Amino acid sequence: MTQLYTIVNFIILIIYFTLIMNITIKILTKRHTVPSTTAWLLGIYIVPLLGIIIYFLFGEYKLEKDRIKRSKKIFFSSLQWMKLLKDHYKYEFSQGSNEAAHLLFQLCKNRQGIGALKGNHTRLLDNSSHIIELLIQDINAAKKNIEMVFYIWQIGGLVNKVAEALMDAAKRGVCCRLMLDSAGSIDFFRSFYPIIMRQSGINIVEALHLNLFQIFFRRMDLRQHRKMVLIDSHICYIGSMNMIDPFLFKRKSGVGQWIDMMIRIEGPVTAAMRIIYSHDWALETGEYIFPPVISVSNMHLPIPIKNSGSIIQIIASGPEFTDGLIHQALLIAIHTARKKLVITTPYLVPSDDLLYAICTAAQRGIEVHIIIPKKNDSVLVKWASRAFFTELLSAGVLIHQFEGGLLHTKSILIDGQLSLIGTLNLDMRSLWLNLEIAVIIDNIDFSNNLFQVQQNYIKNSKIINPIEWSNRPYWQRIFEGIFYMFSPLL
Repeated sequence: MTQLYTIVNFIILIIYFTLIMNITIKILTKRHTVPSTTAWLLGIYIVPLLGIIIYFLFGEYKLEKDRIKRSKKIFFSSLQWMKLLKDHYKYEFSQGSNEAAHLLFQLCKNRQGIGALKGNHTRLLDNSSHIIELLIQDINAAKKNIEMVFYIWQIGGLVNKVAEALMDAAKRGVCCRLMLDSAGSIDFFRSFYPIIMRQSGINIVEALHLNLFQIFFRRMDLRQHRKMVLIDSHICYIGSMNMIDPFLFKRKSGVGQWIDMMIRIEGPVTAAMRIIYSHDWALETGEYIFPPVISVSNMHLPIPIKNSGSIIQIIASGPEFTDGLIHQALLIAIHTARKKLVITTPYLVPSDDLLYAICTAAQRGIEVHIIIPKKNDSVLVKWASRAFFTELLSAGVLIHQFEGGLLHTKSILIDGQLSLIGTLNLDMRSLWLNLEIAVIIDNIDFSNNLFQVQQNYIKNSKIINPIEWSNRPYWQRIFEGIFYMFSPLL
């Protein structure tokens, strides 16, 4: 019996050390950043069993084989529609009105295959209740199709009115599609709402379905993080707001009301956004939204709006999209700033490249402001982000902590001329993993509106004093250092 026990222990040790060595080799042979590599190695050696499990869950950037096959087929179809779009709008593409816009648009054109489109009308919306009311009006006026994608759909309050408007639209013959992330909208899928909404004719898809059996086939933390609405193929909403009632969402968390921003867009760029949506939809369902026959009449392309000065470049990210493009766009935006740079983000855990770019901008005399919420719903991100404050403050960056709730807006304003708004946070998950979407808007009136909103955020914020920060308790520094070690994995 003792001999059998010894043999079993020996076999377990061999399996254990084989796993450790196998994962170590995988980590070292993949081109991760040095902090990411260090964090993973520390994880599997300091807490071996837990580290191995976490690595299998989140360490490999892998997708299911069926999804990869679908992606290859869909990519060819998307390229055809992209070519049609470029041919149809060949006189509507723009190089931008300033240096920063030109460089960003050129990057996106070369890497995504499509540049910035003019002839768009944009409207900045920074009141969540008003956003929902306006959205309901557009849903009620819809004639052909309504397509939505959100990370979170939280039932209750104003959101239920949106659901009712969608059900009414479906009953009158409007084609309604709703794509929601499985993890972010888990409460919605456990409620009775999916049943009654499907019964009314709404096609609901649970994106990146959570399933324990898929742990070894797909990363479970890969999420559909886009927030986008398309109505009749010519109206689009895009921004940071999930489908939530801000007065009800996470009331017990103690962070206050969520503060968001959306843009309502009419014009040619909505056609490009619909290609992205159809790509996501086909990946999840295998169903092609666009007909197989390539023609302008089938696609119902929106007409450019005359005397409308908004030039818009759309950027999409995710495993099936151009790798690292959003990260590159952010770096260019920061490096091209000449006078002032204002950044709002709820989660500040930047890559080393972004951190150095922001610090360098401040050190070359650019007035750099970063606005973040004082209270955060993520304890991990809260402490990890604080680890970057010292370096940012030393470089001359002005850090404002918003006290009017959880500031969830994601925006960048460059020299008061160029705006970048979307779903991406300044953290590694948004930059390298999740499915995100952002728009670059070249329009001075829009930028002025964004500036006013950001100034209002600053008025409701408390600036961090570098001297006071340097005198913070020692135990806080220890916490910051611990969580900083795992910042590449957040």
